[in-house]
Amino acid sequence: MRKMIGHEPLLTVGCGVIIERGNQILLQHRTDADVWCIPGGVMELGEKVEEAARRETEEETGLKIGDLEFFGIYSGQEGFTRYASGDQVYSIQIIFKASCFSGNLIQKSDETRAHAFFDKQNLPANLNSHQSRFIMDWVQQMPLPIIK
Repeated sequence: MRKMIGHEPLLTVGCGVIIERGNQILLQHRTDADVWCIPGGVMELGEKVEEAARRETEEETGLKIGDLEFFGIYSGQEGFTRYASGDQVYSIQIIFKASCFSGNLIQKSDETRAHAFFDKQNLPANLNSHQSRFIMDWVQQMPLPIIK
């Protein structure tokens, strides 16, 4: 695709999971930037959003997710990224929430340096700017409209 359009903006759909343990959220420290974020990633062709959320979460954390609860859809300028390569992306984020999970948490992977559960009052300062909206919505547990 990039051979055809160069660095021009693409529209992607990302799926992520807010994994809760009591009053805590699981965040991962990225290897490509000094930021913390929830597990998730871009959908593959033909994949359902729930499948993408589960697949990305397992790839990045080693955890298998139980029931998924829809949390919200996030779009707009906050979803824009310009990568070091010059590639530009606008991402629509479909976010789920889960408190039932199993498996062994992988601390390091190709995409993550570490994982940790954080209390709502003790989140790291360097949250991923593309995800801070829904992480803070989780902190505030605000009733969300379907689309933000």
